[in-house]
Amino acid sequence: MKRFINRKPGPPVAIGLGLLPFVVVLLVYVAASAARLAENPDDRLLPSLMSMAASIERLATEPSRRTGELILWVDTAASLTRLGLGVLISMAMGLVVGVVTGLIPYIRRTFAPFVTVISMIPPLAVLPILFIAFGVGELAKVVLIIFGVAPFLMRDIQQRVEELPVEQLVKAQTLGGSTWQIMLRVVLPQVFPRLLDATRLALGSAWLFLIASEAIAATEGLGYRIFLVRRYLDMETILPYVAWITLLAFLLDIALRMVNRILFPWYGGRKG
Repeated sequence: MKRFINRKPGPPVAIGLGLLPFVVVLLVYVAASAARLAENPDDRLLPSLMSMAASIERLATEPSRRTGELILWVDTAASLTRLGLGVLISMAMGLVVGVVTGLIPYIRRTFAPFVTVISMIPPLAVLPILFIAFGVGELAKVVLIIFGVAPFLMRDIQQRVEELPVEQLVKAQTLGGSTWQIMLRVVLPQVFPRLLDATRLALGSAWLFLIASEAIAATEGLGYRIFLVRRYLDMETILPYVAWITLLAFLLDIALRMVNRILFPWYGGRKG
């Protein structure tokens, strides 16, 4: 008889088990919402699913009376633009700094402690400084994401470079490879899939920094909209926006997984 630790569910069972927590949470919410609305039809804390669906449909399909724009899509485009710029710049910085500090001892001894200290600073603590230094426009929001994500990627890539087998570097030098050639042809191909994985792990933090910056100073964006309507206790907008942000983050995670799987099929097998 197989031990429970060695039993694996088949595909249908695995899908059902994955959906089970979501179904339970949804049923609990529906029951709690129905109970509160039965007691007070004007209750705004737990709106019904139908009212939330109507609210999100209005925001997605009906132009705003003030601006004539479709609010949901304007907010989504603004937030994804800020997030994309911040994450892409962070990836570039993480790759360059991580590879150089991990491969070259003199640079590692010089900059690795500095990067470590920077990564320990809570990014939200420097948000007022960023607004003072860069203003309340788009730049400060993107810089906050970079400040929060780039040091994490730098340290992760540096560690991955340091874990590369020494034999590979010795053989490359034996074959006449220069430092630049070793960096480009030996190190980069092996750490790039790790960069995509680390970026996936950092997306949650990137969303947090984005929402925080939009809540303080913005005129559009998903975080801006949530904090704008909270003063009216508009849970019919807040909860769908939270669900929409979660869905976007999930889709970005899946996209990075697919890119990694397509471009570097050997990486998943090695991790397994």
